Amino acid sequence: MTKFLKKDQLSSSWFEIDAKDAVVGRLATVISKIIRGKNKTTFTPHMDDGDFVVVKNIEQIRFTGKKFQDKKYYRHTGHPGGIKETTPEKLSSKKPGETLKLAVKRMLPGGVLGKKQLSKLKIYSGNEHPHAAQNLKTIELKKLNNKNIIRN
Repeated sequence: MTKFLKKDQLSSSWFEIDAKDAVVGRLATVISKIIRGKNKTTFTPHMDDGDFVVVKNIEQIRFTGKKFQDKKYYRHTGHPGGIKETTPEKLSSKKPGETLKLAVKRMLPGGVLGKKQLSKLKIYSGNEHPHAAQNLKTIELKKLNNKNIIRN
């Protein structure tokens, strides 16, 4: 028999990740699993049981190969002929955390649940952030294997 948690039984904790020299895609997979709650034994696909993630030093994140100049992000304005494209290089010069946010967003479910889970991602340039009071647990990406994600 499968047990489902009720809303009052949900608990979330806070994690801190240093994005210095981290590859965008690999970092996004770790973040999306934590935000969705897949690292917990109580994972339920239709509920928001994920944890909060604070990412610092976002300006030092990197892409592999020539993706920083060659990868394209598309969006549409809603008007005829209104397709716009940009590269990570241009996007990170205007909004440094937007490339990571887009990568994580595309790994989350669509709709209301995905938007709620994406709000648990906090991205900051530099080492300083206002979440020191949340008793953050530090995740070191270099110590993680692909199969070994943080468990509570």
